[in-house]
Amino acid sequence: MALRLGDVAPDFEAQTTQGNIKFHEWLGSSWGMLFSHPADFTPVCTTELGKTALLKGEFEKRNVKPIAVSVDDLDSHHRWVPDINEVNGVEVNFPIIADGNRNVATLYDMIHPNASEKATVRSVFVIGPDKKIKLSLQLTAHHQVATPADWKTGEDVIVIPAVSTEDAQKKYSDLRIVKPYLRYTAQPEK
Repeated sequence: MALRLGDVAPDFEAQTTQGNIKFHEWLGSSWGMLFSHPADFTPVCTTELGKTALLKGEFEKRNVKPIAVSVDDLDSHHRWVPDINEVNGVEVNFPIIADGNRNVATLYDMIHPNASEKATVRSVFVIGPDKKIKLSLQLTAHHQVATPADWKTGEDVIVIPAVSTEDAQKKYSDLRIVKPYLRYTAQPEK
């Protein structure tokens, strides 16, 4: 059953990159932004988590605690964080939940019925200090390219992981490889 605006956000205990948490206790009297990413070592997520870290001051001004979740394990998160830091020139400064058992993803109805076992649907939940859901968003469109965090029309886009590097090199003459899974190209013509 899907969560609705005004519902109490489900509480949970989880391992994160910053230690074990009890969600409601961790949230305290702050606002929360719980957002999912489909998997570690994915291109758009690498930029989104980096942008979230860059916005630390803006979140603090608004009394908001960001927290990410995926169905990858804690070891994978710890191996991925250095890439996020390097690519974005940041230090990840918020917890990433290890949800290998899909407990959080299930509580928040993040797994689309047609998605693979490993994938969480892109979801964002804004939770108030009263622990109630204030906003939820989901994006599930699939394209050959995706937009990185803070993207604007005309800027480079990311080639999705479903496109092999070999195929991307054939398709995009200006392919720029930052990481094996993070490849940029110019925005395609409309």
